[in-house]
Amino acid sequence: MITVFAKRALLVLIGPAVFLFVAFVPVLCGHRPGFRGWFWRTVSRSCSWLLWLLSVRVEISEADRAKLACDTNSIIAVNHRSHLDGFSLLHVIPAEKWVTFGAKKELCDAALLKRGFQGAGLLEIDRAQGRNALESLTAAVADMPARRSAILFVEGTRARHSGLAPFKAGCVLIARSTGRAIRPIVISGSDTLLPRGRIFPRKGTIRIDVLDQMDIPTCTATCTDAALTDLRAAMVRTYDRATSRTGPVPRA
Repeated sequence: MITVFAKRALLVLIGPAVFLFVAFVPVLCGHRPGFRGWFWRTVSRSCSWLLWLLSVRVEISEADRAKLACDTNSIIAVNHRSHLDGFSLLHVIPAEKWVTFGAKKELCDAALLKRGFQGAGLLEIDRAQGRNALESLTAAVADMPARRSAILFVEGTRARHSGLAPFKAGCVLIARSTGRAIRPIVISGSDTLLPRGRIFPRKGTIRIDVLDQMDIPTCTATCTDAALTDLRAAMVRTYDRATSRTGPVPRA
């Protein structure tokens, strides 16, 4: 059996090479037809290797995998617990499902990552732009094929305390404007393994639950508020149920 120490040594040896490949291959090949589908499958496999090297398991039911495999015309709304969340999601996303992430502008502007992120088709979120940022995100989602979904962290940033933070309305507004449904996904346990301030995660398990799609009515602001309330309530119930099986999540 490979020890945790041996896995960490492998991570130090091969991790930088994998990172450079994933970061820069979109610069070289991003213009080729079919590149993004191939790229995200490659990133998914890289995330699986990374989690194995970190001794982090991801638990998801076969029924939930099937939901993702046949998911179409959706926006994926996810809670955000730690830096492990994106890796865990890409690890379980089946090949049949195409995704991209909404990422804050500061990350998209990073010198080493900017060209790669552009080539990979990440959606830049400029929080300082407010309505303009929402309009550009809506236009980007409207242009996506039904098979591809944007993954948006509905709390806006990593939660600082136990429980889910208040949700931003962006995903509901985009869904209302584009006619897409929302596919809620709930992550639990990632902040127990990698809380704020910790560099390497603890060994353990992250749980991912995939909820049924929620249709968003194309009506007034009141309907939008109600839809956001319903979305958060459904995700809170699932999160509380998942964490009750493993004990309370400690404050980071």
